[in-house]
Amino acid sequence: MTNPQIPDPQTPAELGYSMPAEWQPHDRTWMAFPTPNETFTGDDLHAAREAWAAVANTVVRYEPVTLVVALGETEAARGYVSAEVEIVERPLDDAWMRDIGPTFLTDGKGGLAAADWVFNGWGAQEWASWEHDQHIAEEVSALAGVRRFASRLINEGGGIHVDGEGTVLLTETVQLGEGRNADWTKEQVEAEIHAHLGTTKAIWVPRGLTRDYQRFGTRGHIDIVAAFLKPGTVAVHSQPDPAHPDHEVTRQIADLLRASTDARGRRLEVVELLAPTVLFEEDGEPVDYSYINHYLCNGAVVLCAFDDPRDQAAAELFARHFPDRKVELVDAREIFANGGGIHCITQQQPRA
Repeated sequence: MTNPQIPDPQTPAELGYSMPAEWQPHDRTWMAFPTPNETFTGDDLHAAREAWAAVANTVVRYEPVTLVVALGETEAARGYVSAEVEIVERPLDDAWMRDIGPTFLTDGKGGLAAADWVFNGWGAQEWASWEHDQHIAEEVSALAGVRRFASRLINEGGGIHVDGEGTVLLTETVQLGEGRNADWTKEQVEAEIHAHLGTTKAIWVPRGLTRDYQRFGTRGHIDIVAAFLKPGTVAVHSQPDPAHPDHEVTRQIADLLRASTDARGRRLEVVELLAPTVLFEEDGEPVDYSYINHYLCNGAVVLCAFDDPRDQAAAELFARHFPDRKVELVDAREIFANGGGIHCITQQQPRA
């Protein structure tokens, strides 16, 4: 096994910590600000900053937001985000806080901690830089003033999704994929995941969406494919058009989850969430636009919008499942153009 960090002598689970479901109350949201790199250049950088800021400015109306910006970028960031958004400077390579930030944990007794996975640029991809981002989870943990548990597992926050009652969703091509933990067994991955998330059952899907295996993809992150809406109920991306390569992929994932039980023995109820109507980009490449990649903050569902006929149907579905929250549609096309969605650029700090 790769072992770039020295593990804590006691695991979070042994100390009573676990990762709460995203719908539990938050103290704040953490984000990172796009900085010039391989994916953010010129006009694309400006467009990305506008898209990230639209999310931050929406979330901050419901809970505090802390935006991590690269050194010397505070003034530039302030030109995009609301005055209510807190800004802190730290060395940065990229802007996907879900993946580079810590996974926060609570112990049910007022304690807050953080799991720090090994980050290596989504499997050491040739275009990625992670000299600084590999330390962001540690930096954010320190800023939050919480105990940090260093894991040996190469993993990202977008590669996991929990129901808060012991179940975690994983993807074989992520946690077991080339460039991450190819020399680990499923049992070893599950043991490390459970030790740091306080989960007891992992449900594995075989792969992610087709676009996610192209140059700037994550190789199968679960948070664009499936997400718990509540314990026992999981929303799954559904591509109804046979012309799209994800038609069969999503059918298989939905069938697998319908046949699965969670940590408490419940057969999962699957809610299929139709993909937007657009299928391909102008160059013929398939899109991976997905409403699954939403973010729950206090009092709101921040939902990806694509100026698509199915935006409203997705909003109505989330409104039914979260009747006490306002559904906020935010245009996510520019975020997806850079390799992710709204969930990918946010990270919740739960209320302890």
